[in-house]
Amino acid sequence: MEKLSTFIIDSDNNSRELIRNYSSEIDFIEITDCFNNIEDAYSTIVREQPHIVIVDLNDVSGKVFNYIEKVINTQNKTKFIVTALSYDTDSIIKAMRAGAREFLPKPIIKDDFEKTINKLKEQFYGTEKTTNCKIITLFSNKGGIGKTSIATNLALELANITKEKVALVDMNFQLGDVATFLDIKPSFDISYVVQNIDGTDDSFLLSTLDRYKDTNLYVLADPPYMEQAKDITPEQISKLFDALRKTFSYVIVDTSNVFYGKTITVLDNTDFIMLVTIVNIPAIRNCQRCLDIFERLGYDKDKTKIVVNRYMENDEVKAEDLEEALNKKVYWKIPNNYFTIMSSINKGLPVSLINENSNIAQSYRELATVLSDNIYKQKVAKRIQRNPLIDYKKLIE
Repeated sequence: MEKLSTFIIDSDNNSRELIRNYSSEIDFIEITDCFNNIEDAYSTIVREQPHIVIVDLNDVSGKVFNYIEKVINTQNKTKFIVTALSYDTDSIIKAMRAGAREFLPKPIIKDDFEKTINKLKEQFYGTEKTTNCKIITLFSNKGGIGKTSIATNLALELANITKEKVALVDMNFQLGDVATFLDIKPSFDISYVVQNIDGTDDSFLLSTLDRYKDTNLYVLADPPYMEQAKDITPEQISKLFDALRKTFSYVIVDTSNVFYGKTITVLDNTDFIMLVTIVNIPAIRNCQRCLDIFERLGYDKDKTKIVVNRYMENDEVKAEDLEEALNKKVYWKIPNNYFTIMSSINKGLPVSLINENSNIAQSYRELATVLSDNIYKQKVAKRIQRNPLIDYKKLIE
């Protein structure tokens, strides 16, 4: 097995030695060169094309992001791991957008270092199959609170930040709006894909999902006619999810706001449910009902994440009031920005293309970063396997 040649770029001698020590216990990597800054290392990286470059974000040259992007644009063999002692979310986002694959906070922990190197090893040696795919479903049993907008913007930011393949699937079978929100005219839809899913491979999915512009986001639209939606079975939905897991690193699902058999099948196959609400009394009551139903469905508490949309700090009802009422922490708050979001919807463009510096665009970027495997490792809830003949109505009565 060829060893993975690795460069270290760090002005701190102790950090370099720590990485050397960790690497000496891994038989498939070899530290082949060290540099104080990326400016000095650039020409050598381009010439020798090492497998891995471990670079400190606090490089005094201040040009780390530019040089990472230049290397990635020149050749895509080299994988960058960025490290930092002092950092913020925005810096990590910039590094990921430039092309870095992993982030390790300092001081680097041995176990995290080994996991990161092993993940890259799988990519280099071709043994990686997307087994760590996350399926994230946006759900609310109350319409009109921005669920589809969150799904589309989150999916695009995940694709941009991670540089991995992301699928955005519209499983609101009767009133889906994903294609409209992104202003695309899909060549195929979910009814065609599920009818032809048996015996297909990765190339089939990639050819039937619509790639959004020049990104790694692939969109699977809802059926154009309600009659087609009726013919889709829970079994076909489960098979579709199995196929998506093999092809994509992340799957974002926008689903119906009604509890019925197909919706519950979607939720059963989901790793994380992002339960979307707004901060007012009727919405909170609906949120309470959803959490109660999720418990009766047998879902782990960690499976559900509360996302507050259109949040304003000066609202009469605070996020703390919501947490007290639900007995559950709020996972994320998306700020209220009426003009940006309405312009986004009316023009069929993500908010990052309307105003990338807006508070709502920044919030979506940060949410995507938190959800990314590159930054935080999260416990995946146990998947539910149900008898296909089960009476779903009894579960939620």
